[in-house]
Amino acid sequence: MTTPALLPLSGRRLPPLNLGASAFPHHRATLRLSEKFILLLILSAFITLCFGAFFFLPDSSKHNAKLQGGMELRGGGSAAAVPSCEGKWTARGNEERLRNKIRADHEKALEEAKEKLKKSRDEIQAEIQTEKNKVVQELKKKDSKPLPPVPLPNLIGINSGEPADPDIREKRNKVKEMMKHAWDNYRQYGWGHNELKPIARKGHSTNIFGNSQMGATIVDALDTLYIMGLHDEFREGQEWIDKNLDFSVNSEVSVFEVNIRFIGGLLAAYYLSGQEVFKIKAVQLAGKLLPAFNTPTGIPWAMVNLKSGVGRNWGWASAGSSILAEFGTLHMEFVHLSYLTGDPVYYNKVMHIRKLLQKMDRPNGLYPNYLNPRTGRWGQHHTSVGGLGDSFYEYLLKAWLMSDKMDMEARKMYDDAIEAIEKHLIRKSNGGLTFIGEWKNGHLERKMGHLTCFAGGMFALGADGSRDDKAGHYLQLGAEIAHTCHESYDRTTLKLGPEAFKFDGGVEAVAVRQNEKYYILRPEVIETYWYMWRFTHDPKYRQWGWEATQAIDKYCRVSGGFSGVKDVYSSSPTYDDVQQSFFLAETLKYLYLLFSNDDLLPLDNWVFNTEAHPLPVLHLANTTLSGNPAYR
Repeated sequence: MTTPALLPLSGRRLPPLNLGASAFPHHRATLRLSEKFILLLILSAFITLCFGAFFFLPDSSKHNAKLQGGMELRGGGSAAAVPSCEGKWTARGNEERLRNKIRADHEKALEEAKEKLKKSRDEIQAEIQTEKNKVVQELKKKDSKPLPPVPLPNLIGINSGEPADPDIREKRNKVKEMMKHAWDNYRQYGWGHNELKPIARKGHSTNIFGNSQMGATIVDALDTLYIMGLHDEFREGQEWIDKNLDFSVNSEVSVFEVNIRFIGGLLAAYYLSGQEVFKIKAVQLAGKLLPAFNTPTGIPWAMVNLKSGVGRNWGWASAGSSILAEFGTLHMEFVHLSYLTGDPVYYNKVMHIRKLLQKMDRPNGLYPNYLNPRTGRWGQHHTSVGGLGDSFYEYLLKAWLMSDKMDMEARKMYDDAIEAIEKHLIRKSNGGLTFIGEWKNGHLERKMGHLTCFAGGMFALGADGSRDDKAGHYLQLGAEIAHTCHESYDRTTLKLGPEAFKFDGGVEAVAVRQNEKYYILRPEVIETYWYMWRFTHDPKYRQWGWEATQAIDKYCRVSGGFSGVKDVYSSSPTYDDVQQSFFLAETLKYLYLLFSNDDLLPLDNWVFNTEAHPLPVLHLANTTLSGNPAYR
């Protein structure tokens, strides 16, 4: 559920040109003389421009005198049209004073230039840097203006959850120890980078974060640290964010990923801790994402440059399309942004997307994964509840839950979509396993991705409130998906699930292609175990979660953190050497909650975004959005 499958952007980088002093066979003093010469040329041009402006531009005093004369003529006859001698002498006096002032200013500028030329190159650069720093600080002060105070929703269950059973408590403590191991190694070897390479012991990043060090792991992990009671580590992260997290960088980022990880993570950290810095940073970043919506349809681009605001779509997406799971996974965070700022712009952006989707025809009631933001037409008819589609459906349900079950428009869209999915995509294998396939141009592909396994939890979460009194049916459907996804883990050598698995012929819940046999610390199966535990308290879900915990600790743990593995069917797998930020945000959080009491982040009061960042339910008494029709 974390991310649609993203292909790396192609392209080569040319080596940077070396234009420093060492690139030229000149002495440093010669370089300084050439700089002085250039500075004098610029100064001379400035002086010439000023004198030219003085002698050739119209004289304002004469212009005023003419105006005054004209007004007097209209007011009282021909005598007033002749300017007095006194007026002429006054104008000449004004001109002389202006000339003297210009001369004085020029002499002052020349003196300042001479003083500058006496300074060394390093001194001049230091002064320039000082001025730059002043400008940056002023911009930061401008961006950090206080936001309007709003009442915090009633926050329940943000601490403890300590289980009474010593065995369960021991398992929960093990998960906490794994979180500490992941964080401490990131802190030591990857601090400030987006992610960690735990074997190489250095920072790591991908194209979804652009080319900047934005500390994705720090932001993503904050709320997990908080609910685990790792408050020293939480404060370390807060300090880095306060001092170093800067969004005014020339970097092209994924709107979807930055929204769910950064804005979602910052908002959750704010609600849990009450620290204003997180809210301020979330709002600053949201402002940087808004230019992505500047398309003919209002469907946002997949990527946006945080500095220039220029947006574009992934080169591999169907005919330049935007992706359903990306533009459809903004609602929760953007509604909270409008709630916290009082600015409806964020809410309006996501509601515009909803209105547009409601007007469109859907083949067989299904939402295709691709939509062109220029034409407003669907791309290729490919529908998936896994990558490219998954969290769109999740956010329809969660929009309803987050609105205190008042957003009936979202609930209807969810119910309609799930009925079409159940009719066209959900099947039973010959061996009795319920799976969710993918619809491609009128054909059902009998393959299910690890990402799709989140849907078991979604069906359980949406069971209450489903139409035609089908709550029991959807809870059962959630249990069947959970069972299928557990089988995909249990049928591997490492007891960890592959990226995708098929249901063709005699092959069931097993990966066939080599490029689908990897496990990258994904959370979706464990997420479903947690939701099923919350709604049924069937002990098998805790047992399955403990199996996954042990497998991750045995096969993914290295001395420098945790790494994904390339083949879950191999007894001696190779590592991919990436500790994903979502491992700390989602996988470990869901495991910790699985072994905690239900009073830690109760689902009546909290809704988790698709990166497992908890956001509070906005009750009508508190929300600034209650005037909107969707909330009535």
